Amino acid sequence: MAAPVMLLPLVAAGLALCAALLWLRGRPAGPELVRGRVCVAVLGDLGRSPRMQYHALALARHGHSVTLLGFLNFCHFTVGPKIFQYITKVIAQAIQLFYTMLKIDHPTYILLQNPPGLPSIAVTWIVCLIRRSKLIIDWHNYGYTIMSLIHGKNHPIVQIAEWYEKLFGRLSDCNICVTNAMKEDLQMNCNIKAITLYDKPASFFKETPLEIQHKLYMKLAKDYAPFKRGTDSIHPDIEKSAFTELDIRSGNVTQVKERPALLISSTSWTEDEDFSILLKALEGKYQGVSFGKGPLKKHYNRLIDKMHFKHIQICTPWLEAEDYPVLLGSADLGVCLHKSSSGLDLPMKVVDMFGCCLPVCAVHFQCLHELVKHDENGLIFRDSSELAEQLKMLLLEFPTGESKLNMFRRNLRASKQLRWDESWEQTVLPVFRNN
Repeated sequence: MAAPVMLLPLVAAGLALCAALLWLRGRPAGPELVRGRVCVAVLGDLGRSPRMQYHALALARHGHSVTLLGFLNFCHFTVGPKIFQYITKVIAQAIQLFYTMLKIDHPTYILLQNPPGLPSIAVTWIVCLIRRSKLIIDWHNYGYTIMSLIHGKNHPIVQIAEWYEKLFGRLSDCNICVTNAMKEDLQMNCNIKAITLYDKPASFFKETPLEIQHKLYMKLAKDYAPFKRGTDSIHPDIEKSAFTELDIRSGNVTQVKERPALLISSTSWTEDEDFSILLKALEGKYQGVSFGKGPLKKHYNRLIDKMHFKHIQICTPWLEAEDYPVLLGSADLGVCLHKSSSGLDLPMKVVDMFGCCLPVCAVHFQCLHELVKHDENGLIFRDSSELAEQLKMLLLEFPTGESKLNMFRRNLRASKQLRWDESWEQTVLPVFRNN
């Protein structure tokens, strides 16, 4: 019999790195460091763009003065036909972005995230012409493919967005992208030359010691029942969570015998993640409780309410920034449901999981093999039935016994993968030196 399983789909927390960036900006740059001002820009919430935050930190560490530019909310009309609302929103964004970019200190470079690229690429290009700055675009995906998830590929707005993205993307001075598959697609279909910078985990994504695991479990147990200890009576000198116990007298922390497995599926409940795949894989066997927030939260809550689970609890907390890597480093298995809208980007959540030596089951798409090596550091599935079989196989004798789960973790430890700073210095730093 498989041990009881704890499934935890959580919303990926934004990484609060501004304090570190300010500290780095105040450090004197050595004579070997490159100098210049760089505006790192995102037409959206910077907290949801860890890659751009990492860019900013790396640039500051190498002597650049960095301006972080992001927008959380834009003023626009919310009345009238949807097409009218969309047009007014784009116009309002363009005006606000143009005004803001002209107000900031003169940048030598503007490093812009795409998507969203409408209207940010065109506006930024115009600003670069006026201020004689260089435009560098970091292609995370294509905006028009994300729009097609909602409107369909043949919708006029999607077709206009595709034309716009390809046209203005060619006007940049340099381009960075996230996979070799995207690099080839940019060259073939857009006539854009790019360099590949794979997402790599930051240094704070690592396996979590038991003592720190216990502190986090006890913290989460205050708000979320799945982390609380069972109904069994324990000694007053023992502090216990669902996964760990602390001997208060000795200070030793151990794992609870026959503890449940902790599965992590980092999600923002968006259209590019079909969470029903995971729910169908578990259907008929577990009992769940759901919390959380996100655009599709209510939809999946209704699905969970209709199911009849027995041995599982579902919890979707919004974690504090510092708790997210700690929880990843405490988990037993990650599940990735991200299906790239273009088939050309890779899920950052898996990168972070691998940084924590956390094995992953990930849903298949075109270039996933550039990150997940099937049967080496995880497993790739195509549908809910295949995922169900993988979960049974990986967790059959959990937590005892030698399993593939342990083998995957050992392989991840032995891989000694590059961290973000090392990869960035090899790939991106020469771009700024050569320009």
